[in-house]
Amino acid sequence: MKKMDRTLHKCCLSGLISLALCAPVPAVYAASIETGYSPEGTALQLVLKTIDSAQQEIRLMGYSFTSPEVAGALVRAKRRGVDVKVVLDWKANTGKQNQASLAAMNLLVNAGIPVRTVSQYKIMHDKVIIADGRNIEVGSFNYTRAADRVNSENVLVVWDDPVVAQRYLQHWLTRWSQGTDWKRAYWGPLGKRNLWSLPFLQHRF
Repeated sequence: MKKMDRTLHKCCLSGLISLALCAPVPAVYAASIETGYSPEGTALQLVLKTIDSAQQEIRLMGYSFTSPEVAGALVRAKRRGVDVKVVLDWKANTGKQNQASLAAMNLLVNAGIPVRTVSQYKIMHDKVIIADGRNIEVGSFNYTRAADRVNSENVLVVWDDPVVAQRYLQHWLTRWSQGTDWKRAYWGPLGKRNLWSLPFLQHRF
């Protein structure tokens, strides 16, 4: 009887071990966080690091968009094969008073990057980048020279957290679906001059 009990115990133990080995193991992600600040210079560095790290996809949403550094990084990402899409606030980036924004959006569209503007809200004040479906940049930092050089701003990047990234991506998709495709705008008397050298790019919020 005791021998039978020991045999049964061994069989049950073996079965439990087998079930444990076959059970699905939840994915574990080693997420990490970095922060940056303006005007100390680390905020823009972290934004550019997020863009430059992307290998497959970049989804950006922003309020004011005039930064030549950010626009240039997005164009370079596009050229290396990254799928880049941008959605921006309509009021903050269009009209004759927003020549710097028009130049930045034109630069993206000319590089083959789809850009949409959203006008359904008083302002669309999101400042977010989702890269490769797993890295997220957020914070107060507008994608402008002023945010980098004269404002007090902050940036936070969550690396390697696809769960959080998917939540932000769903939010991005709702705004993208509400947007209107941006078509290259006429620059008026500025013509083909180098808009990035003009004074208003240095102080646009």
